[in-house]
Amino acid sequence: MSLLSLSLVVLAAFIHATWNLLSKRAADAGPTFVFAYNLFACLVYLPWMIWLVIYGNLTWSWTMLACLLLSAAIHLAYSLCLQRGYQVADLSVVYPIARGTGPLLSSIGAFLLLQETPTLQGIFGLIAVVAGIGFITTQGNLSAFRQPRGLDGVRWGTATGSLIAGYTVVDGYGVKILGIHPVVLDWVTNLFRFFIMLPVVLSNLPRAREKMKGYWLLAFGVGALSPLSYILVLTAIEMGAPLSLVAPAREMSMMVGALFGMLILGERVTAWRLAGCAVLIGGVMLLGSAKA
Repeated sequence: MSLLSLSLVVLAAFIHATWNLLSKRAADAGPTFVFAYNLFACLVYLPWMIWLVIYGNLTWSWTMLACLLLSAAIHLAYSLCLQRGYQVADLSVVYPIARGTGPLLSSIGAFLLLQETPTLQGIFGLIAVVAGIGFITTQGNLSAFRQPRGLDGVRWGTATGSLIAGYTVVDGYGVKILGIHPVVLDWVTNLFRFFIMLPVVLSNLPRAREKMKGYWLLAFGVGALSPLSYILVLTAIEMGAPLSLVAPAREMSMMVGALFGMLILGERVTAWRLAGCAVLIGGVMLLGSAKA
């Protein structure tokens, strides 16, 4: 992976952690908040989309449309699956499994579907990234996995991680093989998700307005930052960075989120978290210098 591609992925990780920090502050708004920031994402990036339509020499095909529809469906299923997992199981179980299995399955998908050649250095980097995520999220305490709700957490976490891998491979195929512009892919799939969620919101509009009281500014921030973080990742893939390396490297957001928690939210600094950050950084460095 080139230094520029890695830099884009690292920057995306910081932006990803930032918008998640904003989103966490609006957790009470639930799916309505997701709809609101999706709407803002469509509006904020509309000028860029219009410019690409006029001057970007875009080409369209039924294959591209099918890819966009599939991506939108998987992204929406991911959001719903993750939410359901948090309803029936502990975050400390669902989240590390989802974030750990996501890049692992994405890389396997890249090897099988995109015919990327795995290297020993890249494999070690992938393992280190997944291990670092595990250290940060579990802090060495695996007892949560043995609790009564632990099995549900494993099931929903694995399902969520599979969907992460699914949209990562589909989107990687879209930009790398079909030549879909990253901004076009993200904007069009956001638009599809907007229309999918619109009937649900309109069915009880007063309740939706009540849910969003005090959260509109946060929704705008997430709507502006969330697409940007993913566009940077897709741009790195478009530039030729192997998806099998990009997928785990973008999980640096886990490390950034942990650091934000320590520095901004005042969460306790533990040896496991520090070790996880160190292992994750080492894994990303291996991925950055790996040639696939």
